[in-house]
Amino acid sequence: MIQDTALWSSLPVPALLLDGDDIIILSNPAAESFLNLSTRSLVGQRIWEKVMIDAPLEAPFARARANRTSLFVNDVDVGSGENPPMMCNLQFAPLQGSDDLMIVMISPREIASRVTQNHSSAKAAKSAIGMAEMLAHEIKNPLAGITGAAQLLSMGLTTEDRELTDLIVEESRRIVKLLEQVEQFGNLRPPLLKPVNIHDVLDRARQSASVGFGAHMLYIEDYDPSLPRTMADADQLLQVFLNLLKNAAEANRDGGAIRLHTFYDTSLRVRRNDGTQSRLPLQIEIIDDGPGLPPAIAGDVFEPFVSGKENGTGLGLALVSKLIGDGGGWITVDSVPGRTCFRISLPLAPKETETGED
Repeated sequence: MIQDTALWSSLPVPALLLDGDDIIILSNPAAESFLNLSTRSLVGQRIWEKVMIDAPLEAPFARARANRTSLFVNDVDVGSGENPPMMCNLQFAPLQGSDDLMIVMISPREIASRVTQNHSSAKAAKSAIGMAEMLAHEIKNPLAGITGAAQLLSMGLTTEDRELTDLIVEESRRIVKLLEQVEQFGNLRPPLLKPVNIHDVLDRARQSASVGFGAHMLYIEDYDPSLPRTMADADQLLQVFLNLLKNAAEANRDGGAIRLHTFYDTSLRVRRNDGTQSRLPLQIEIIDDGPGLPPAIAGDVFEPFVSGKENGTGLGLALVSKLIGDGGGWITVDSVPGRTCFRISLPLAPKETETGED
């Protein structure tokens, strides 16, 4: 058995210890969190019955056990049935000093791949913003002329013909409104980062949603009240939360539940483009029980002009991603029918970092 329990519990990746019959005899906290299962429900169970691995591994694992060698498996979906499966790398290795014990290490690829995706989305957003601002400026002037001409024409027309000019005016104004949104998207001020209480901002967003666009929804608060403050722009963070709540409410027009979940995760670290490493331990999840994102766009929802809504602009989630990224955080989404979870990870305020943090 593993002697250094502190080291075992501190491992930042999910890990399981198996006996000679593939029975789980030990799990670390990271494994409990990843699988969304408690140690009590894991220990005493065969790994193949509790951990769903989308690959035929029992035979290769048996050979690795018999030969006391390691087994590596890359790019395979792993889950427990409690959460959506996630692309992972797996490592099976014999425990030194034992006859038949094996360690299983699960390395989710979510963080690295999605941070890379966020960087790509940010570059795409900058290009799209520049093009959109140019087009908005060039198109608004002729649209104003078209609208004015249609209004003048309508003065001498019959009621039936006036319906056509009214349509021209209405559609022109709709396009102008869209262009104004595009201009707003490109003219955001830099974030004013200050220590912010996450729950204060979440409560403001929830209260606003519950008396407006989300009045038909049930709100469930699942907060960790001990969370320290984050460095953020409170107004921009409020804009992010309102946008995500509005998306959740619009996905559940007949009513449903939105869960606001906050927690602390010390394992989340990202390496930025300049080579520096950043910790983002403060987690906010906005979870709804709607139909989920359309599969065709699920991987690109933070890209500009990608939308699953009829008549959607495709700028809402791109704006959310830009605001979170500009503030030093990152955002991801997991979506299956019945559960869509937007997860925002934020840094600590400077004087509230942990002792010994690198």
